[in-house]
Amino acid sequence: MRVKFLIGAALLASTGVAALVQAPSVEAARPAPQAMQALVERYVAEDKTPGIVISVGRANAPATFYKAGRIAYEADAPKADENSLWRVYSMTKPITGMAAMILVEEGKLKLDQPISDFIPAFKNMRVLDDPGGAIDKTHAAARPITVRMLLTHTSGLGYDLGQPAPGKNTLLDNYRAQGINPAQVSAQLEVSFRTIRPASLEAFANKLATFPLVYEPGTKWSYSIGLDLMGRVIEVASGMRFDAFLQKRIFDPLKMNSTFFTVPGSEKGRLATAYAAGSHVAIDTGTGSVWLNPPSFPYGGAGLVSSAYDYDRFLHMLQNGGELDGVRIMKPETVALAMSNLLPAGADTSFLGAMGVAGTLGFGAGGSVYLADVPGVAGKGTYGWGGAAGTIAFVDPARGVRGTAMVNYLPGEKWPLRKDMNAALAADLTQ
Repeated sequence: MRVKFLIGAALLASTGVAALVQAPSVEAARPAPQAMQALVERYVAEDKTPGIVISVGRANAPATFYKAGRIAYEADAPKADENSLWRVYSMTKPITGMAAMILVEEGKLKLDQPISDFIPAFKNMRVLDDPGGAIDKTHAAARPITVRMLLTHTSGLGYDLGQPAPGKNTLLDNYRAQGINPAQVSAQLEVSFRTIRPASLEAFANKLATFPLVYEPGTKWSYSIGLDLMGRVIEVASGMRFDAFLQKRIFDPLKMNSTFFTVPGSEKGRLATAYAAGSHVAIDTGTGSVWLNPPSFPYGGAGLVSSAYDYDRFLHMLQNGGELDGVRIMKPETVALAMSNLLPAGADTSFLGAMGVAGTLGFGAGGSVYLADVPGVAGKGTYGWGGAAGTIAFVDPARGVRGTAMVNYLPGEKWPLRKDMNAALAADLTQ
């Protein structure tokens, strides 16, 4: 039961679409940061978390970091600050998405290119006759999976949430039995799961291709394993290991020196402990974390640890149209395309709409995009995503505001941090 709780918690909160924070207009704003600081202090005082860090950046200015508490409940734990390390889970997806867009810019990938050009095992996919039915009842897919579909969760691939419940010989039963869901929660759980996971991205991709799809490619938004599979596409298209590509093309140029798939032992003192929300029960301690050991392979959907400082630099680059501190990562037009609505024409977005305000959410490269202003939720053009352990990230380049929140408790939706952050941001920018 405890294993099921921990896995469910790690995945359930990673959708977090409605959690994107509104970026109020800054034209008449007067800096008055009392509300955001009061928010982080309140979360610690109310024992929601031992520590929290929120960053807010405006225009091209460096971010302001609001911080309170410690990275663990122990009295001698280090204070939480912009350099503390946090499990960002699905906030890995926008980074993977932007890595793919770098290759699109270079002509090494095309959005509507079949992924079988890079992974031949995906050439002749099959689709379940019944999304919740037996795995042996299938038909041939009507069209190939494309790069666009992986980026936007419209590939038809499954996941451990947002899919029909497991049953007798269903896709989820088989995914779990074969270790196909690449996510890690704690060293304790990895004892059982690491033994059945594929040992490389190549092996993972080829094994995944042996299973049928849940839906016809391109027809339905359904949260999926697509960004993990994109890691293998990036490997083949770039000729580099996926993690090495991220390091060379994103992390090193942006001086994101605290973003890791594997936290070095020398840095474990900065890694926050992850807790079961509403308790002091540690799920994964910083000093004994599963992230101190290399994963089976780098998980492009949920595998990174990062700091508020580092993730703000990633967002700042996007806000600036692909450049930061004189270093260009992507062209402005590539960033604009990546943060636009990339969903295939005619795709059913009812799943996506259920997470926000119906008809207002699109999807870009690894993150959601607001298609209209939604008062109290998000401004038009806001791009971002959340993580399973409560983390938040967004950027609104049109209004010149970006923000990140770092906490580590599961499930991440236990407390209304997104709503509270939105209210504090609005108050600080308009007073």
